[in-house]
Amino acid sequence: MNDTERSAPSALLGPADPPAWRAVNGCGRAPVLLLCDHASNRVPVSLGDLGLTKADLARHIGWDIGAAAVTERLAALLDAPALLSGYSRLVLDCNRHPGTQGLCPTLSDGVAVPGNQGLSEADIAARTAALFEPYQRAIADRIARFAAAGVVPALVSLHSFTPVWAGVARPWHVGVLWDRDPRIPVPLLAALRADPRLTVGDNEPYSAREPHGYTVDVHGTRRGLPHVLIEIRQDLVADDAGAAAWADRLASALKPILADPKLYAVEHH
Repeated sequence: MNDTERSAPSALLGPADPPAWRAVNGCGRAPVLLLCDHASNRVPVSLGDLGLTKADLARHIGWDIGAAAVTERLAALLDAPALLSGYSRLVLDCNRHPGTQGLCPTLSDGVAVPGNQGLSEADIAARTAALFEPYQRAIADRIARFAAAGVVPALVSLHSFTPVWAGVARPWHVGVLWDRDPRIPVPLLAALRADPRLTVGDNEPYSAREPHGYTVDVHGTRRGLPHVLIEIRQDLVADDAGAAAWADRLASALKPILADPKLYAVEHH
């Protein structure tokens, strides 16, 4: 895999559309794979704008603001490959199990999504085939390449969250989400909490113990790979300077954890 490798075209995506996923630092040497499920707010040309304004798509409902920028810089700092999704979570959420609520949302944080109203099973299947399957297959393929080289990789998934939800301010600067495997999350929580300026959430503002996320569940938990999901508050990474600062902070916290050779083993907790 190299930095120019992309997914194959599909029926939903036309010649003017970018691919369903992209790789960053594909030749990274670290036994680590960075993932960004909500990296883009693009909509395929064939779907117009889903009936939304550009301002709507630029909000947190359209993507994880700042997550792609953090992922790209962190990939360079860790010398690790990264895979990033190519389209808005409003078209199809690549971190939802197929067939579950929220895959193609008709309403998001009070905003109706006209282009998702009345979707048929065939419509959803077409989006799944064009966007979800290529991205998730790229992850599986990269893990298989690690395995072929005799490497058990660590997975680090990057997300961001809105500072206010349902009128309530969220106090956390960053959250570490995990279920049963403590190998990365527990020392990462300790490293981040060593900075007294930070309010660090343990399974906040979401919990990985509520099995709504697909990527880490399928590729991390079920495979027994060491993994963690990191959520950063969006106002802290909304510009390049903030994204760079948080990538630097996460790299400093993660490097000692990822340097432990005992981490890289299959374990089912």
